[in-house]
Order: sequence, then C-alpha cells, then structure tokens
Amino acid sequence: MTMSLRPLSPLVLAAAVLGACGAGSTTLPTVPAATPTEAAGASDASGCPTIPPAALPAGQTRTVVIATAKGSITIKVEADLGPLAAGNFVALAECGFYEGIVFHRLKPGFVIQGGDPTGTGGGGPGYEFPNDPVNVPYDRGVVAMANAGRDTNGSQFFIVLADSDLDPDYSVFGRVTAGMETVDTIAAMPNSGGQAGTALEPVAMDSITVTNP
Repeated sequence: MTMSLRPLSPLVLAAAVLGACGAGSTTLPTVPAATPTEAAGASDASGCPTIPPAALPAGQTRTVVIATAKGSITIKVEADLGPLAAGNFVALAECGFYEGIVFHRLKPGFVIQGGDPTGTGGGGPGYEFPNDPVNVPYDRGVVAMANAGRDTNGSQFFIVLADSDLDPDYSVFGRVTAGMETVDTIAAMPNSGGQAGTALEPVAMDSITVTNP
C-alpha cells in the first residue's frame, strides 16, 4: 500500500494508508509544498540554509542530541542511509533551526513527527530536496523525512515507534541510539486523536547539539 508521512494543518492528509504495528491502518500526514526561497546566498542571517544543503559525504556519521523537557533523544545520523536527508538534517540542526520547534503530531504505536517551524504541520524551511533511495525497513527507532510526495522533503521528520511496513517513500537518515523512552513519553502525551494526532501539549526541542565522531 501507499502511504504519506506528511505534516498537517492547512494540510489535507494524504489518502495513502499504512499498517501500523500490524494492527489496523493509519494515514501519515502530508507536508505541503514549500514556498521557493529567492535568496542571493545559500543561508540566511542565522546561518540556516535557504537552498538544499550538500549531501553528507559517504561513510560519514554525526551524533545529534535533542534535548526536551521530557528527556534527551540521541540520533546517529548516517550518510550511507540517505546522504541528502542526512546532510539536510545536520545542517538544520547545526544552525539552530530546530530549537524551539515542537513535535506536533503524535501517533502512539506508530510515529511522532516534528520539524515544522509553524508547529502546525504545514511549514518547512522554504526549499525542497529529492528523496534518497531507502534500503532499510522502518523499524522502531528509525528517523526519516516526512514529505508531501516524492522529492518534496524539507525540515519535517518522524521517529518510528514500532516496526512498520511503510512503503519506502520516506528518506531514512538515522536511528535513535539512546532516549527511546523519551520518544515513547512524548508519544503518550495528549493528542487530538484520529489521523491528525495533533499534539495538545506539544513538546519542544529545547536544544540540539551535533558532534562529529
């Protein structure tokens, strides 16, 4: 089956369906198309990219630690999983783009989703970049890009809560290596229910650090 992991709010959820944890089916949100950024340079005043960043070179990894009020989440970002998505996530994390942004969508037993600067599920960094090939399953702890369809990746990403049979349409760039208990705690926070799963008490990414092993 086909499935879309995309943001919400002014967004209409895609009609694609996905089996979540083998129990029933769940629809993933859709990320709206980005508004093209007409910038003279490759970054804004804060140093964040305004055009797609360079791919992370083959074989390279980064360790990204997301601090929240519920605990920390450590992600090993791997170029060999998805170089374009990995390079993009690292660039946005390093410039502070994600700091203060919330996990706006919670689907217990499926995913938590964040990375939208508007907190609604309808925003992004102002550019889009192509999908990477996906060669690994969406197992618990996998971190991948949400999108509005192929090659519409921006800043929104999701963390998988339970092994899933999602179609390989969402660029994988890392895995949670520590802090899945924090992810589970965030997933259990109140949400609106239904396919939207809008967080009612959204948890923010207070700070993010990136290290090069």
